[in-house]
This record gives sequence, C-alpha cells and structure tokens, in this order.
Amino acid sequence: MNPRVAFQGELGAFSELAIRQQWPTGAVPVPCRTFPDAIAAVRRGNADHAVIPVENAIVGAVKVALDALRAADIEVMERPELRVPIHLCLLAPRGATLAELRDVHSHTVALAQCRLFFARHGWLVPTPHDDTAGAARMVAERGDRTVGAVASEIAAVRYDLDIIARHIEDMPANWTRFLVISASS
Repeated sequence: MNPRVAFQGELGAFSELAIRQQWPTGAVPVPCRTFPDAIAAVRRGNADHAVIPVENAIVGAVKVALDALRAADIEVMERPELRVPIHLCLLAPRGATLAELRDVHSHTVALAQCRLFFARHGWLVPTPHDDTAGAARMVAERGDRTVGAVASEIAAVRYDLDIIARHIEDMPANWTRFLVISASS
C-alpha cells in the first residue's frame, strides 16, 4: 500500500516532486494549505509522512517551514539525499506573451530565487502567494493574460498553462533539501 504523504501547497508543487523522488514506486500526495497543516495531518493520522522543505541553494533556510517544525513535537526522519533540483518557470494563460505580463504570483521563497530575472524584466511585479502550484492554478482560473506565476513544469501541465520562460532561477544548480517527517519511528 502506498504511503500518504502530506505537503504544503497544491498538486504540482515542488514538494510533490520531492514525494515522487522519495517514493518512486508510488505515494498518495496529501495537499495542505500550510506547513503546520501538513505536520498536523501526520499527527492526526491523515498522512503517514510529510515532506517539508528546509533549505534552498539560493535563499538558504526556509524559515517558515523550520518555524513550523520547531513548534511541532514530532519525530523527524531526515533523508540527507532528498535534494530536489528546482527549475523555475514563468507560466501564463495560453497565448499570453512576456510583454503582456504585469503581475507574477508565487511563493515568496520561489520569488526570491528569481531576483535576477525580475531585475531584467522590470515591468513584472513579483506578488507573494501561498504556494507555487496554487499560484499556477489561480492564473489558470483567472485567464488574465497580464497575470503569471512562477512554478514548476508539472504545474504548467497540470493547469494547462504556457511556459513563457524556463530556468528563471538565479543559479542553474538550484536545489531544495526536504525533510521527511513522521509521527513515530
């Protein structure tokens, strides 16, 4: 039976990629709104594990996730090799162009990984959102050609968005390290 694995965000998030990497033979992703919600899902038995991003090659510590872990009284199983390559894409509704875009939504940690891209494209306004995939879903639902998202390629496919630009992260060797947590050993 495949484990149920909680994560912060919506389907298509980089945490879902971490789940696929950790459980290549299959796991059931359990999307949660916040990091504390993902941890609580494990504690309540709604998930067997959670994957929590704790460090990124560009921005360093993922403070909001680390704060949630510190606040929880839960055993942490660390898998040091659970590093997921992070390649960020600029997504937009079908047919939109880079010149049309104005507001670009994503998680603050993802936006911080793209400072050089935003500096080169000064008309784009980085706008914080709860998560990368949630921003992609919102862009798809709105269908506004002036609103884009920074998210993964799988989010583009899942939410039927065009990829306007690939690899917009500041550093090509970008990665995020995740911890796997469980309620008991």
